[in-house]
Amino acid sequence: MSAQLFAETHEVFNQVPPLDGANLYRIDLPLQEWTRHFGGGWAEDRLHTYGALAGGPLMAAGFLANENKPVFKSHDRYGHRQDLVEFHPAYHELMRTAIEHGIPSLPWTDPRAGAQVARASLNYLHNQAEAGNACPLTMTYASVPALKLQPELAKIWLPKILATEYDPRNVPIEQKAGVTIGMAMTEKQGGTDVRANTTKAHPIGIPGPGQAYELVGHKWFCSAPMCDAFLTLAYTDKGLSCFLLPRHRPDGTRNEFYIQRLKNKLGNWANASSEVEYRGALAWMVGEEGRGVPTIIEMVALTRFDCMIGSSSLMRQALTQAAHHCAYRQVGGRVLAEQPLMQNVLADLALESEAALALTLRMGRALDHAHDEQEEKFARLVTAIGKYWICKRAPAMINEAAECMGGAGYVEDTILPRLYREAPVNSTWEGSGNVQCLDVLRALSKEPGVLDALFSELGDGHGDARLKAQIGKLKNAFADTGDIQYRARQLTEEVAVTLQAKLLLEGGNARVSDAFIASRLGEGGRVYGTLPRGADVEALVARSTPHLA
Repeated sequence: MSAQLFAETHEVFNQVPPLDGANLYRIDLPLQEWTRHFGGGWAEDRLHTYGALAGGPLMAAGFLANENKPVFKSHDRYGHRQDLVEFHPAYHELMRTAIEHGIPSLPWTDPRAGAQVARASLNYLHNQAEAGNACPLTMTYASVPALKLQPELAKIWLPKILATEYDPRNVPIEQKAGVTIGMAMTEKQGGTDVRANTTKAHPIGIPGPGQAYELVGHKWFCSAPMCDAFLTLAYTDKGLSCFLLPRHRPDGTRNEFYIQRLKNKLGNWANASSEVEYRGALAWMVGEEGRGVPTIIEMVALTRFDCMIGSSSLMRQALTQAAHHCAYRQVGGRVLAEQPLMQNVLADLALESEAALALTLRMGRALDHAHDEQEEKFARLVTAIGKYWICKRAPAMINEAAECMGGAGYVEDTILPRLYREAPVNSTWEGSGNVQCLDVLRALSKEPGVLDALFSELGDGHGDARLKAQIGKLKNAFADTGDIQYRARQLTEEVAVTLQAKLLLEGGNARVSDAFIASRLGEGGRVYGTLPRGADVEALVARSTPHLA
């Protein structure tokens, strides 16, 4: 027989329609509701606009930016040291769009009620398209409170940090309308233990805040090394201090800032992370001498908040892909999303995603009301709790979402492998799990009123006996201070889940709150897809399934 007769061996059918171009805000009912609930509803038009960008051109750019990793160019073709990192144009498209829409600047330039919530929701959409460049965006956003501690530096840098113009050129700040800020804290011998740092700072003239120093040493992790300046740590005679180190000196020459190599990472491929050396690098002290950690913590607290946003957004995009797939794919002649066991899995994933979002935007509300003592103490505690719990939950949740798609969720043609690779960075960056849990204990033991603020937030269970009993258990657990450090993870987990239950109950959707409380505070299993009987799984799945019409 002729080979031509058999050129077409089969009909392609039972395939899922593409999600290309979906407006990620319009298809996300929980995001719409929680943004309004916490005061960000005034930004709805901005969020609709950004949702269309995130699901369309930015989603496409995310794939390109990951397929074309940044490349380190240590020298130019003539042999001159240049220390440049080259990025694919798609990376610059992602950065430019985010900056033009105010993701690093919105709460500082338009600090109305709900600004932090609105900015978090914008970032939530952006991260679903590509999370790698969230690092420079986050650090630029988070640098503002720290720099405000040094007014003479803030006067020079803040107008360009807050500008909605992206300029990736490697030129002095005077030639740029907009700049980005990075951070370099950890060294190879200490990691999280920055007190073990060895980098030294030598005053050029008069020592002290706002004065110029030369830094000699190294940083084992410097993320986004093409930023225009970095907040960094070095020792003076009075102890570990914070400095602003620009890429260029005031005379326009390059600073003594040398990239050693780029990190070869598990994920986060679109972002360049590096090892650097300071060989007499010019920098200016920020904040009080010898108080470098408290100074830079102003920045770290906000980057930890963005870890919550980042992990929540990764989970949401994984859920979107899984729910969409199961809404169309048939097995045994029946759509997956109509089959009871798959409904159990998808509904459980939807609960995890919405609970993460609710806690994240509640943190945004606390930042919007930071002048309120109760909200300030709440934020101090829940930054560490939320960063720990949400970032811990993301990898397993994304793995389950990929499994819903079968082999399709394991190949690079889909976004699931990238989401899965990206998830661990948020639990590691800015302090891993143990660091967060110990920070919870530190806040409770050293800052009066923090525990009271937590239980004031939780209230009396809001009429739910299960939640009331859980709050009682928490009070007893904190009253027992024996081996509390050993139990720190357990306590942090219990607080996180209890807060999520309270928020969902307060949100007013009984199907969501009842299923979450029954499974997380009751008889739920140890893996996703083990919701107890009685959960309205059909409604939960429908709530989080994209509707493209």
